[in-house]
Amino acid sequence: MFKGIGNLVSVLKHAGQIQGKVGELKEELAKVRVEGSAGGGMVIVEASGHHKVLAVRIDSSLANGDREMLEELVAAAVNQALDKAKQAAAEQMSRLAEGMDIPGLGDMLEKMGLNTNPVA
Repeated sequence: MFKGIGNLVSVLKHAGQIQGKVGELKEELAKVRVEGSAGGGMVIVEASGHHKVLAVRIDSSLANGDREMLEELVAAAVNQALDKAKQAAAEQMSRLAEGMDIPGLGDMLEKMGLNTNPVA
């Protein structure tokens, strides 16, 4: 329990440095573009590092086909793109934590669900 409090105090001491790094992180995430696909690439969804869908491309052969299948493919492609965006954000957060020598920051980010050691 006290270790967690000590880590929080350390993080608070470095709040300005963290704030600057978070600003950099937001700028970097704005540049991130990932794609999710389904149906062998017949549906492609592009998303940003901010988890926003930027584009949806649907192969013309699906336009007059099975609507339910198309809906499933779009959902699958969106979910894949957002998963990739989440992974990209975790990798950026990892870089943020690595560049700062603040005891407990990595643990604190991990507890917040921001994996600081993402596996590719």
